[in-house]
Amino acid sequence: MIERIEYINKIKELLKDTPVVALIGPRQVGKTTLAKMVAQDFHEKTFFDLENPTTLARLEDPMLSLQDLRGLVIIDEIQHLPELFKIIRILADRKDMPCRFLVLGSASPALLRQSPESLAGRIAYLEVHGFSLAEVGISHLEELWLRGSFPRSFLASTTNASVNWRREFIRTFLERDLPQLGIEIPAITMRRFWMMLAHYHGQIWNGSEFARAFGMSDSTIRRYLDILTATFIVKQIPPWWENISKRQVKSPKVYINDSGLLHTLFGLNNKEELANHPKIGASWEGFALNAVMNQLNVQPEEVFFWGTHSGAELDLLIMRGNIRLGFEFKRTVAPKITKSLRIAMQDLNLSQGYIVHAGNETFPLAANITALSITQILQKLHPLT
Repeated sequence: MIERIEYINKIKELLKDTPVVALIGPRQVGKTTLAKMVAQDFHEKTFFDLENPTTLARLEDPMLSLQDLRGLVIIDEIQHLPELFKIIRILADRKDMPCRFLVLGSASPALLRQSPESLAGRIAYLEVHGFSLAEVGISHLEELWLRGSFPRSFLASTTNASVNWRREFIRTFLERDLPQLGIEIPAITMRRFWMMLAHYHGQIWNGSEFARAFGMSDSTIRRYLDILTATFIVKQIPPWWENISKRQVKSPKVYINDSGLLHTLFGLNNKEELANHPKIGASWEGFALNAVMNQLNVQPEEVFFWGTHSGAELDLLIMRGNIRLGFEFKRTVAPKITKSLRIAMQDLNLSQGYIVHAGNETFPLAANITALSITQILQKLHPLT
């Protein structure tokens, strides 16, 4: 059992100040476990699992079922009954505030549709990710990369058990989870799109190329991408552009969010198969990028990538206030300053540049440019304040 103290403390803080807290993130990432651990601090608590038919029957008249509850009310898989948000809004506005609501969802607020409008000013969102390097420890870095961050995949007793769990996750997601969200796309079509997207992991999105391959419109293909993003399967890193003379890229970069799922889509079952795969560098880049974002505790609106049509590119640009940090990710033990990083340092006026690499040492390469070992991220890269 890995204790997730930082998440638990964040949830408790949010509940003190906000009547409704929403934990959002992919299925099976540990949201329910976190909610139940937080509930231990409440004398009165009530748990609703909206995947349970009995629970749905209890909520046939939601106002009647919820209005007299006290303490903490947990509603799991809220996406199955989004109309509950309107009832929660009414209850959250009571002056005496007899209870707090902790709602859990496996889709973004945009996909849930009703939560942002119904609960504006009354709800705080916390996105829950899988295990981070800080949670599992640097000694488990290779295992976290291979198996991914989903708790059941990472903690599986054997490699085969981890692989089987991920295969079943993919099947269930396509055949059950998406239809339950009202998404009527054949599972075989979405699987094909997902697998093709895996081969573009870490690349700039080219919707026209996907549209030609599928014989569909650009807008339809873009909808597929947005669905996988809204369900936390895919990460889109938006482009940043400055008012400079260079022509800059204005399409996002796309990543499969979890390295374990990426490897399963590639059919990779162990370290040996991963080591010999042509996409190992792209896989490592996505894993290292997530490690940096988790360690710096950045918000989605602070994260970008930057590129020019002449070839200069920065894999990750993090902006908070006057701080601008640039990152390149290189699966090498002998990192060197690239021309792209020098251009980015000058054109974007970066506070600090990093080349995150697979070696064991962290050392300066030039003024404000550091070669950062992925094994030393926890010690050398401090969260932004």
